[in-house]
Amino acid sequence: MSALAIDKAGPRRNVKYRSMSRDRRWALRWSYFFLALFAVFSLTPPLYMLITSLKGSAEISAATNPWWVFHPTLGNYVELLGSNQYLRFFWNSAMVSAAVVIVTMLISVPAAFALARMKFWGSATLATGVFLTYLIPDSLLFIPLFKMFAQFSNWTGIQLINRWYVLVLIYPTLTVPFCTWIMIGYFASIPKELDEAAIIDGASWFQTLTRIFIPVALPGLIAATIFAFTVSWAQFLYPLVFTTSTDQLVLPVGIITTLIKGDVFNWGQIMTGALLGAAPPLVIYAFLMDYYIAGLTAGATKG
Repeated sequence: MSALAIDKAGPRRNVKYRSMSRDRRWALRWSYFFLALFAVFSLTPPLYMLITSLKGSAEISAATNPWWVFHPTLGNYVELLGSNQYLRFFWNSAMVSAAVVIVTMLISVPAAFALARMKFWGSATLATGVFLTYLIPDSLLFIPLFKMFAQFSNWTGIQLINRWYVLVLIYPTLTVPFCTWIMIGYFASIPKELDEAAIIDGASWFQTLTRIFIPVALPGLIAATIFAFTVSWAQFLYPLVFTTSTDQLVLPVGIITTLIKGDVFNWGQIMTGALLGAAPPLVIYAFLMDYYIAGLTAGATKG
């Protein structure tokens, strides 16, 4: 190649590189802009809740600057954490969430394994149907579910309405379909050579699931577990409908029904209760976020 050709190619190459570098800088600037915008919209509500929780009732009623605490106090936290009623709400939520996670995993993991690896007629259609059931909103389901459980209680004499453990039977209608869908995608991404080799070695389907697939699919299991816990911990409509006694309430409903009396809103304790209630999911996400993201995206990026 002649020197003239090299000289002509050089400027074009430099212009191309400068253009690409300029595009990257603008893309980075726009990324930071939208990230900052997202952070503002996401962090403003919890920041406002924190500020309000540090105010006394008099300062909240004075309607001064809502974004500043002139006389900070931890009275709202001390009063709530010292309240047996609030601790009962917290304990009920913990028991319900733990039980729902166990029930959900016991159902969704074998179901997902059967639909993903034990191919049978209609398995693909059934897998799609499982996910479609998750799309039905709970606002359409709570009335028929309430009638079903009320009639069951009348027929059998077993009291289910206004008992916290009825939520353990109801919440899986929300958690099982989605967790099954997550696990189907993860199990389908695992190489088929693993289960084929296990079957050749004489392992049963149950042994293949417990000894091979569950250890390999640990990120997917963690993602499904986090989702089940989050849904059961934060659910509001079902406990509002199925539980009424104070000792049977879970945290989201208990805060609203006991701290709002008529037209009087105890905003300081409401915000404090909401922040304390958000702490367990926040801690779980902080430590297991990488596994959660890996489990949600595995079905779309592998296999």
